[in-house]
Amino acid sequence: MSKKIKFSKISIVVFLTALIWVWADLAQDERMEIANVVTVTVARPDDPNLWVSIQTDESTLRSSLLVDTVILKGPASRVADVERMKNKGALDLDIFLAPEPMGLTEEGVRTLETLSFLKQSDEIRQLGLTVESCEPRALTVQVRKLAVTDVAVETFDEKGSPVRVETIEPQRVNVRVPTEGMFVARVRLTAEERRQAREAPVEKTAFIELPDGQRKDALQTVRIKLAPAQDVLKGYSVSATLGFCMSQNLQGKYRVELREDPTGNPVLIQATPLAYQAYDTASFHMILYIKDSDRQATDFITRPVVFSFPEEYVRRNEIKADQSPPEIQFRLVPTQTETAGAGM
Repeated sequence: MSKKIKFSKISIVVFLTALIWVWADLAQDERMEIANVVTVTVARPDDPNLWVSIQTDESTLRSSLLVDTVILKGPASRVADVERMKNKGALDLDIFLAPEPMGLTEEGVRTLETLSFLKQSDEIRQLGLTVESCEPRALTVQVRKLAVTDVAVETFDEKGSPVRVETIEPQRVNVRVPTEGMFVARVRLTAEERRQAREAPVEKTAFIELPDGQRKDALQTVRIKLAPAQDVLKGYSVSATLGFCMSQNLQGKYRVELREDPTGNPVLIQATPLAYQAYDTASFHMILYIKDSDRQATDFITRPVVFSFPEEYVRRNEIKADQSPPEIQFRLVPTQTETAGAGM
């Protein structure tokens, strides 16, 4: 009987000791600071005509904002666990700001207390910690209404360069946009889609990008057909002329002397027929850039030229060099005026 009593007493002591340790751990709250880890992101509103964005101190609109610092508080063991997660890069705190539950449904600018908002976050609660303070202390939120508007459609490639189309149907689409400002719906075609569009129309959804980076898709798709020759480059040889580019510090004071004049030598290019025609009829096909410091050289200088391709065709990837830029040997020779001035 006495053994049973002793065993029960030992069990109670162990249990009470464990409770004391747990209580001590909970009582000794620790703090940790996390910087540039918590992100507040505007969630998609239930109302498709609602546009909510975060406004920075510079009045820039953004769909998400990285919180500078957050001070978390909690039991030492939980703080240690979260610290390990942060060190491993596994601490992902992307907290969504849902417009309707926050009462952000009427047009205007609202200020939200960041601390109060973060304290309600389920993501932080699941860490077993609470938010004690943060910077910035307030979030400025802008609420705007969108309206379905008829806008023109333009086509671009992956790099943002315009793509010339043969047909696009329809040429205008309905998109939800702010009531103020001018917008154009964009269609982005990949290289594979451009190849397909040369053979048959491809169907795509146009979109507009709001100032905060949010994307709004058009309410209908468009069918795009490219001309068969679009993006098909052929080889051409252009009889090159050379131009010089120098600052006003050198003009009239020095002339360029070439060891060998490359004028008339062919430049090999890859281009569409229209791009070739524009380049072939240009005043200069190669430009040699002269630096002010070149006047100090005592011997010939060797420098590659720059091909003077028409900019609009370069943006559309319709012209490119099929060879390395040739190198020119030159030197600057003072004019008689400059020589006379130096003598005086």
